[in-house]
Amino acid sequence: MASVTCLTLSHFRSHKRAELALGPEPIALFGANGAGKTNILEAISLLSPGRGLRRAAPEEIARAPEALGWKITASLESLGQNHEIETWVEPGQSRQTRIDGKAAPQTALGRLARILWLVPAMDRLWLDAASERRRFLDRMAMSFEPSHADATLAYEKAMRERNRLLKDQIRDASWYGGLEAQMAEHGAAIHANRALTLARIAAAQEGAATAFPQATLALEEAAKDLTSSDGLAEAFAQNRPRDLAAGRTLLGPHRTELQAIYAAKNTAARLCSTGEQKALLVSLILANARALAEDLGTAPILLLDEVAAHLDADRRASLYDEIISLGAQAWMTGTGPELFTDLGARARHIEVRETTGQSQLAEATS
Repeated sequence: MASVTCLTLSHFRSHKRAELALGPEPIALFGANGAGKTNILEAISLLSPGRGLRRAAPEEIARAPEALGWKITASLESLGQNHEIETWVEPGQSRQTRIDGKAAPQTALGRLARILWLVPAMDRLWLDAASERRRFLDRMAMSFEPSHADATLAYEKAMRERNRLLKDQIRDASWYGGLEAQMAEHGAAIHANRALTLARIAAAQEGAATAFPQATLALEEAAKDLTSSDGLAEAFAQNRPRDLAAGRTLLGPHRTELQAIYAAKNTAARLCSTGEQKALLVSLILANARALAEDLGTAPILLLDEVAAHLDADRRASLYDEIISLGAQAWMTGTGPELFTDLGARARHIEVRETTGQSQLAEATS
């Protein structure tokens, strides 16, 4: 099992200082809106690559009014190893990360533990822009293949340089060849990782004992043969006139659409009810977790913010049973302790309070 066994926050949003010593069991955080529950989940999400579950800029996270920067320190047990992780930002500086006392890039975090999350902002996933669904898919892909983050970063870097040429109306083909070759190489890797992810999710949903509906996922490309390196390279070269007119790259994995169908009703996710859309999201997160547990022999860490929203009592109880069955350390938030009654002694129950502008943590009985 992957788990955070010790967590310390310093000047992190509403938490001037917070310390938690933990076991592998799920954690139920409850308290009033604005008390600082989600801030704890955000801190844990920053133990993985990227900008965390809120996608906030580093300077936005520092506690006001001190503006001293912020720091997260965590002990992490995963894949049979123990790691000490520190990640922090000082005023005017970029984010830094240290693993076991040594400086490390953020992408290295993805190889230590898998962290999956579901937050209220994702409830509109099937209605929002395609870019949000790609981001959701890429986080799932990164959980299966951590190098997916490197491929995505490399593709986007090459594309930004190509877009600069297009915006400047550079027409000399020699300027484009190298960049398009890089985009084709990394783009093919991105597509392969995404396709593998969809296959693993489908397999994890098939026959699973769950109260949540199965989602059928598919990739929709903007044009044919955008899956291989050769096909992508040819498409980039052939589409240069259109790209020059638009001033940006119009084809490639950055334009892929993720389609989702509520399988039992054969209905597009975007046409489902709010409750059905939430249930589909929970189903996908659980399928992702089951697949990772099968692949790695250990369940990922789950961050489930306001997870009870739009779930009836039966599905809420079923969710908790599935989390326990997975053996996952799941961090869950809700406004009141009654939302976690069905967990009972199977979880740690912690109340988060806001007092004089600071978040405070208090152990509660189940």
